Amino acid sequence: MIDIEKHDNEQPEGFNQPENTTPTQPESDTLNFTNRLDLNALRAGIDAIKQELGKVIVGQHKMIDQLLVAILSNGHVLIEGVPGVAKTITAKLLSKALSLDFSRIQFTPDLMPSDILGTSVFDLSKSEFSFKKGPVFSNFVLIDEINRAPAKTQAALFEVMEERQITVEGHTYTMEAPFLVIATQNPIEQEGTYRLPEAQLDRFLFKITISYPDLNEEIAILQRENALKGNDKLGDIKTVISQQDILKFQSIVKQVIIEPQLIEYIAKIVSNTRENAFLYLGASPRASIAILNAAKGFAALRARDFVTPDDIKDAAIPVLRHRVVVAPEREMEGLTGDQIIKQIIDTVEIPR
Repeated sequence: MIDIEKHDNEQPEGFNQPENTTPTQPESDTLNFTNRLDLNALRAGIDAIKQELGKVIVGQHKMIDQLLVAILSNGHVLIEGVPGVAKTITAKLLSKALSLDFSRIQFTPDLMPSDILGTSVFDLSKSEFSFKKGPVFSNFVLIDEINRAPAKTQAALFEVMEERQITVEGHTYTMEAPFLVIATQNPIEQEGTYRLPEAQLDRFLFKITISYPDLNEEIAILQRENALKGNDKLGDIKTVISQQDILKFQSIVKQVIIEPQLIEYIAKIVSNTRENAFLYLGASPRASIAILNAAKGFAALRARDFVTPDDIKDAAIPVLRHRVVVAPEREMEGLTGDQIIKQIIDTVEIPR
């Protein structure tokens, strides 16, 4: 486990005290360049997770960074990619590296809401009904092929994803923190699937798209698979982060500094999606909040206690790509949401 301790940050290398003709001042009056937030333990924890994932996953550094930012920002993730690009196994590896209760739900067309949330069961010994919790009662929930279940089953996730609670038969049950949902879907096979409505897509902090590995990565994957000699690829993964560590990291990320002009920068990007002629549907204020939280997560991931424009740019595309709808005529021309979002980011002036 990662031990959360306070560490004093050292002076930057090459830092020289200016000449001073006045008598030596008390230490409290001298310049202090230490960070406002202690990110040493968080950085050590992130490095430990990456090291464990790197034992199995080849490449996919961008996806791993985005997953870690989502955890730091306490947000849910939708992963989209063709079969065989390590969507599910990455989520399983991540859950194993974190000391959290884990459950996996395979969505199918016959899955009912009670199969996820739970149901009341009559207890003969007590002559009363008792609530039997479903698999959603976990810290880390992996939903495989989320678009294969019907709309009523998908809708069962609305409350639990947004408010971290469910209401069944008039009783409210609160989820234990942290509560994270990682869902996967296949963009190719649409027969027998149910498209996620915009209201549910909006509950996901990120939509991560995974492409095929390049040639060198594919060779490395084959070499690693051959070296296993039939051994379990998950066997060497160690638990390196505790539940309390994650809660502390999430609390630290909320305190990351963001300047007022950068908050305005986020608002301008999101506002532009609503006025863009290439988009039929723009992003809501929830998207602005998501970019704000994710940008803080990217800053902390990079061992900074303040947000930069680059953090906002890196957060904007995975936050917005599932929240905007391309105008039909532009979609017929081959334009994608990612391309339009990049164009918007390039046109909005970066604060100085």
